Amino acid sequence: MIIFGTTSKLVQLAMLNLLCGFCGNPAAHPLRKRVTKFSLFFIPLFPIAPAKHSIQCTFCGAGTEISKESAEQMLAHGGAPGGQFGPQGGSGNGVPQHPGAAQDGNPFAAQQPQNPYQS
Repeated sequence: MIIFGTTSKLVQLAMLNLLCGFCGNPAAHPLRKRVTKFSLFFIPLFPIAPAKHSIQCTFCGAGTEISKESAEQMLAHGGAPGGQFGPQGGSGNGVPQHPGAAQDGNPFAAQQPQNPYQS
């Protein structure tokens, strides 16, 4: 009998201080990477899917999946993704935005809260 399947491993890459785009509170956001591998006899052998990166607000629990490039940029700049989040490509302040938060015709959509803990 051959036993095979998949194994997922979740690795925390960093803890970043960001302003949450869901609840609006400055909070710690763990940056995590999930890798899924094929396993044979409970031994993980090779990845079967690309790694998925995500951040999650420790205050409200809201999570957001981000691209690999955004995760690498956040690690390099200590939490400042340089405009990767928010409506139309980014707010520029490292705030993960809720999908659909900015609607056309909304005068308040362009106003983004600033994080007092980042320079």
